[in-house]
Amino acid sequence: MAFEIFGYEISKKKDKAPQAAVVTPVTPRDDGASIVYSSDSGSYGAAAGYYGYQFDLDGVVRNESQMINQYRTIACFPEVDGAIEAIVNDAVIIEQGRDPVSLNLDGLPKQYHPLRDTIREHFDHVLNVLNFNDNCHDIFKRWYIDGRLYYYVMIDPKNPKKGIVDLKYIDPRKIRKVIEYQRENRNGIDVIVGQKSYYIFNDAGLQSAALGVKLSTDSIINVRSGLVDANTGEVISHLFKGIKPANQLKMMEDALVIYRITRAPERRVFYVDVGNLPGLKAEQYVNNVMNKFRNKVVYDAETGEVKNNRNYMSVCEDFFLPRREGGKATEIQTLPGGQSLNELADVEYFQKKLYQSLNVPRQRLLNDNVMSIGNPNEVTREELAFAKFIQRLRNRFNVLFKEALRIQLITTNCIRQSDWEKIRNCIYFEYQHDNYFEELKRIEVFNERMTQLQTADGFKGIYFSKEYIVRNILEMTQEEWEEIQQQMKQEKIDEAREASELENANAGDQESDDQFGQDSSEGEGDDGYNDFVSGNDSAPEEVDQEGDTTDTIDDTAEPNPGEDDFDRPATPGLKATM
Repeated sequence: MAFEIFGYEISKKKDKAPQAAVVTPVTPRDDGASIVYSSDSGSYGAAAGYYGYQFDLDGVVRNESQMINQYRTIACFPEVDGAIEAIVNDAVIIEQGRDPVSLNLDGLPKQYHPLRDTIREHFDHVLNVLNFNDNCHDIFKRWYIDGRLYYYVMIDPKNPKKGIVDLKYIDPRKIRKVIEYQRENRNGIDVIVGQKSYYIFNDAGLQSAALGVKLSTDSIINVRSGLVDANTGEVISHLFKGIKPANQLKMMEDALVIYRITRAPERRVFYVDVGNLPGLKAEQYVNNVMNKFRNKVVYDAETGEVKNNRNYMSVCEDFFLPRREGGKATEIQTLPGGQSLNELADVEYFQKKLYQSLNVPRQRLLNDNVMSIGNPNEVTREELAFAKFIQRLRNRFNVLFKEALRIQLITTNCIRQSDWEKIRNCIYFEYQHDNYFEELKRIEVFNERMTQLQTADGFKGIYFSKEYIVRNILEMTQEEWEEIQQQMKQEKIDEAREASELENANAGDQESDDQFGQDSSEGEGDDGYNDFVSGNDSAPEEVDQEGDTTDTIDDTAEPNPGEDDFDRPATPGLKATM
């Protein structure tokens, strides 16, 4: 509400202009965010700040918190925990001396190649801030169970060029994303003309819209599972479809325990003859008989002692039934125990359903299953699907690295936001591979392609062209084929350069040896040998160690037909022994 005083108008501070957006009658949907609509003409909301907005945040947050609590509850079940451990162990590999994840910048545009080393240094800084090498298992497991991951980015306001100082984990039950859409009525139709996003955080938990701190979207890194409930539009965890089977399995196991306790022991049935005693007297008489025959020695499971007291389990007590005069006399019979205590078909059925809902091959979760290594034919379809599932999880989890790296590069003035938009899709993250079945699949496919290539190579130029073999047998794309051609061309150039350098080095060594021999001969003072080197015909005959004379070879003579140049003597007048 605005009012005027002394010629000035005092009113509430208006919000900033809405974010530019395409005018559309369809509300853009951001999965997992609370939606707020504002009226046309003016700022967002009609009350004081975001505290005055009216939307059903309480119900949504309460439901989301309950779902996260259920995820964490079933994650403690042995079967579910074993499946989660199998997934996390395949997704992030921890090996001595090797990073779980590395940066691949081979796809960067050429103008950004000088920045590759700098980008790698900043990525290493992000991993150090997260302490990812030590906590990668816990971080990935937390994200997989909750279905979302929040980090608060801490930057020194006095020196923002230092980049990210720390990344603080936020419990997803304490934070919520909110998107405000500004609507205008145009020709009787409400259209979206702007939007504004932020997060609401409360360390004590979100209970209402008025209790929370407003945080900008740039200060929060939000990594979601990628799964959305089609009915509510909320982000769900990969454990969502395992909630019902897990609860059913737990209920069946509890019922099985109760049944075994109540039906396993054999109990006695006492038929006590009470004659013509009235009801009250008959009951007292039966109680006296019951106290007389009751076994009073019990076993204390907590201390391991055998005690003589009356602390019994009611389900294991004997039965005492009165019998009137005229019937049979007092009789003791044995009530047999349960006959189907070894039937576990119903438990195994729900256990199988739970394993199917956890996205893990059932063979991995069976205790009696032995993994055989060395035969690629043993790779099952479930293992291939599991390898693809792990790759999808990694792609979704990469949002954590990309967002942290983006903030680090921009705050340190390494690149600008416009540069990041150009290179964001050229940055890849490589994880350590430990999936043995995935490696077997790759090797088997490669061997089959090589076998087909050898077969088709004999028909090249007759029935198949070179391009057909590359595209249909090797299944290479045009980019891959051009890259390989360029690599082979570069390898030939490098080999030719190495051969030329080696030949020049050998020629230089030969010249050095010749020069060394000439200098040595000049220093000896042998006039006859010097005259021979200078070309005089009166060169003396050389005598070998045995005293035989050697003939000289005239360099003026024509070489033998077919003799190469490098077979000639390198020095004029060089003699050869016969």
